[in-house]
Amino acid sequence: MDFIADRSRRGNSLVTLLSGWNHRHDNERKVLTLNVLLLGDQQSGRSSVGNALIGGHEFQTSTFIPGVSLTTEFQVLSRNFPRYFRRQGAESDLTLRVIDTSPLPPHPQSVHELCPEGVHVLVVVVRADRSHEDTHVEKHGERLFGPEWRRHALLIITHADYLEKAGLHPSVYLSQTSDWLKALSNEAAGGVLFLGNSCDWPLIRGQPLRDGVLRLSAGNHHRAVKVRTEFTL
Repeated sequence: MDFIADRSRRGNSLVTLLSGWNHRHDNERKVLTLNVLLLGDQQSGRSSVGNALIGGHEFQTSTFIPGVSLTTEFQVLSRNFPRYFRRQGAESDLTLRVIDTSPLPPHPQSVHELCPEGVHVLVVVVRADRSHEDTHVEKHGERLFGPEWRRHALLIITHADYLEKAGLHPSVYLSQTSDWLKALSNEAAGGVLFLGNSCDWPLIRGQPLRDGVLRLSAGNHHRAVKVRTEFTL
């Protein structure tokens, strides 16, 4: 069953950003479909972020999950949110197609086969309570999409409870973290979101995450970034 986000109680701050996107009609409503690719190291919280985005608990870490489309080690789930926003007075649906990659370097050809039209938003997931000196997440993004990938990137710091326990304000944490993560926090067009380690993510954080994805994609006029398969060795 689809999880419906009721937008009637919220303002139209996103409406002015929504322009230039391809759409189809479904029962007289427009539908915006966005490909969202999750990147992150092992146990970074990618699956939990994916669950928050789709508003459920379908993303799991097992090798085989009945009812979930898998390509190699990718998990792919789609969720439609009817009447999620309004544009020019018309109600529009939002469909998120979320692709959860494996901790291993995603192969460009595999990503291309899943998203031949490209990826609208790259969600980079990093744990706050781990060292980030040896991570290769940023290199994966560069290898897949080239330097333009940062214009489509949203950085999510999970296990933010660690910061509270350590008495660190998020801004202080970012100023003291590794150079690449500090740079990414400044360069990611979607900004940074901090999430605590809570089982209530799908209910509590899903809507802000979806809004962040929609806002970032709108800022890029819903243009997807293509996979650089020609550079694959």
